[in-house]
Amino acid sequence: MADTTVIRTEHLSKQYETEAGPVPVLKDVNLDIRAGEFVAVMGPSGSGKSTFMNILGCLDLPTSGSYVLDGRDVATLDKNQLAHLRNEVIGFVFQGYNLLPRATLADNVALPMVYAGASREKRAAMARDLLARVGLADYERYAPNQISGGQQQRVAIARALINSPRLILADEPTGNLDSKTSYEIMKLFVALNRQDDITIVLVTHEADIAAYAKRLVKFVDGRVIHDGGVASGMAAEAPA
Repeated sequence: MADTTVIRTEHLSKQYETEAGPVPVLKDVNLDIRAGEFVAVMGPSGSGKSTFMNILGCLDLPTSGSYVLDGRDVATLDKNQLAHLRNEVIGFVFQGYNLLPRATLADNVALPMVYAGASREKRAAMARDLLARVGLADYERYAPNQISGGQQQRVAIARALINSPRLILADEPTGNLDSKTSYEIMKLFVALNRQDDITIVLVTHEADIAAYAKRLVKFVDGRVIHDGGVASGMAAEAPA
């Protein structure tokens, strides 16, 4: 049977050098995430979860250990190869939406296809289709400041889908949204996971958001203290 592992980290560690000496942020993280999983990542501030997500997104490199993304050892790739891998495999969704304020919603959605070298016609058609899929079919010529926060996050999700990624990395995607809008965004993530079989790794501080996932990975002090069921993970305590 073919290996369907999308993410594999082995003895992954990260430390930052400061004037006071090295500061460890991640310590011996070993995780496999398979195609089609929906994983929530939780942990208190300073637990290492954001650094972990940056490494998963090829935005940072580990100090030691290995990270294999979609069968490719990230440490063996140069800057251009990393950029290509990110654009080919990963769709990013951020808390702050990160939309270009002077571009239309359609142009925001199509932006990753510009880097991929797609034609203007193909970009426009894909952007139109994806805006329709996230419920914004009539908004392609709008600017980001003309729509609500929840609608902006839908645009960001459409942008994340434009290159047909195998993996979506979502960093606090509901952090700026009210509860009703958060519910709508999470329903969209669940549909992408179940219907499109897209692997989703989502960072959140909120237990009700993590409950949409099938698996919970919980960090404390740079270490994984829970990897398994969501309900049982909510009660996980750091080891003494």
